[in-house]
Amino acid sequence: MIKDRILVIGASGQIGTELVINLRSMYGHANVIASDVKNATDEIMNSGPYEVLDVMDNSRLQGVVKKYNITQIYLLAALLSATAEKNIELGWALNMRSLSHVLDLARFGSVKKVYWPSSIAVFGRTTPRLNTSQHTIMEPNTVYGISKQAGERWCEYYHRKFGVDVRSLRYPGLVSWKTKPGGGTTDYAIHVFHKALEDGEYESFLSEDTTLPMMYMPDAVRATIELMEAPSENVKIRSSYNVSGISFNPKEIAQSIKKYIPEFKITYKTDERQEIANTWPKSIDDSEAQENWGWRHQYDLDALTKDMLLNLKNQYN
Repeated sequence: MIKDRILVIGASGQIGTELVINLRSMYGHANVIASDVKNATDEIMNSGPYEVLDVMDNSRLQGVVKKYNITQIYLLAALLSATAEKNIELGWALNMRSLSHVLDLARFGSVKKVYWPSSIAVFGRTTPRLNTSQHTIMEPNTVYGISKQAGERWCEYYHRKFGVDVRSLRYPGLVSWKTKPGGGTTDYAIHVFHKALEDGEYESFLSEDTTLPMMYMPDAVRATIELMEAPSENVKIRSSYNVSGISFNPKEIAQSIKKYIPEFKITYKTDERQEIANTWPKSIDDSEAQENWGWRHQYDLDALTKDMLLNLKNQYN
């Protein structure tokens, strides 16, 4: 039996950093090749193979896949919502061309399984915002959301037309203490913990009642791996699965922080990210992920807050 060799593209990002660590513990350090356009953390670079790789360079990508006999690819490289709005051409090119390169490797080559993340950014102003269903109106209004919606259609097409085993999750906003925010609209939910410990106060770029679906990174990593480990016949949706963690707003996260830092203060000064957030769902219906492959989130808001503060406090002592 051929042992799986996994390539993680975008390994220095918010999701990639933690995913690589988990995958190496499961598959063996030598069997998980991390890659990104720049050097990653010492933990990633010193714990297994690492390649500096620009996923837009298709010949280089093919060379890495051949060098390590890659059988699975996790494609995490992307320009996130707020960042992509400042460079729409790069946002579209990176988000779409990288997916096309990887899907063709699975169509024509030795790659047997592909993971590609989508996002709640696929939804838009016309989407019902409460308990947003798996199949609903999707009219995204950011280049990130448009590229993710197009990517979902590509994944579905490559599976139906060519039998490519591609799997995807529509991530909500992700909260993590291991890496800095990457330019997303929900980054306030990471900044707020750093500023609470550093300054005791935070100015939010979203209004106090902007409720959005969120997920703590350990849940997101576990969801990703559980989907990839699920038997193929259980993966009924080949565009992208809704997954839900918890929904909260800046006021609620501030109240949660105050349980541990009573003197913490939050103020509000909205910017262009508020407009993006206004088009996204408030809560997500992930019943199909629950039914198909047994998804369940574990962290509520207070558990997230407690763990974030516990892990970040050493940086500010």
